[in-house]
Amino acid sequence: MFDWISQHQKLLSLIINLGTLLIWLVYAQLLYLGFRRQRRPRLIINRGKKKDINALCIISNMSAESVFIEYIIATLDTSRGQIVMDVTDFEQQYSDDDDLGSNEEENRKSRRVLNDSSVRENTRQGPLGSGDFLHIGTFNDLIARMARDEGIEMEHHRPKGDLTLDRLTIRLVGIYGPEDMPVGAERSFDLQDNGDFCALTPASWDTKRMASMRQRRELRRQIQRFNSTNFSASSSFQVQQQGDERPRDTQ
Repeated sequence: MFDWISQHQKLLSLIINLGTLLIWLVYAQLLYLGFRRQRRPRLIINRGKKKDINALCIISNMSAESVFIEYIIATLDTSRGQIVMDVTDFEQQYSDDDDLGSNEEENRKSRRVLNDSSVRENTRQGPLGSGDFLHIGTFNDLIARMARDEGIEMEHHRPKGDLTLDRLTIRLVGIYGPEDMPVGAERSFDLQDNGDFCALTPASWDTKRMASMRQRRELRRQIQRFNSTNFSASSSFQVQQQGDERPRDTQ
């Protein structure tokens, strides 16, 4: 036995060195995967409490560190075009002295009063800790807010006339931990009018991550554009009047 080991000493030494190298490579791969997992942002957009448009829009941070939510952009696709709105801040509620119509009086209850007492009561912008979540109201509230801004008359969950609502997309833009480049997340929900209620179905099984270098550069350009124009809303929506259609720009 010892004679055989002595005769094949060089071969055994090579095998041991190769085995040691393989173990270190596996260990280094595990360390890299763990580091990459910790540095990868993970935001989830989902519906909660219900399955229709009255469900809460829930945003969860499953990253290892906090994410500073900078913008929440909602995009509503309709049969006559697209409406895009910044819904980061709560909607201003009318005061009791303002003159409101019957529909505005009903919708006023769903609006948030803006005051100076707490930043959290005025905006959804801010850090979202690891494992934390928040909701930005119901999907119905978001749709109603965008419809009001565009001058669309709503009858419960559906718009009046032949206009149909097709899809609602929520996009998040934020800063992850100490990194300089922004990150994003996006998820779309299909809307289907079933008569008494409007179904809300996720268009994909998971939230789309926007964390590649190309996507992050595009998000940075988007933030610069929002900041330079004081963006609040834009629209390619076609307003129909007396059989004619014309585009309306609300930016």
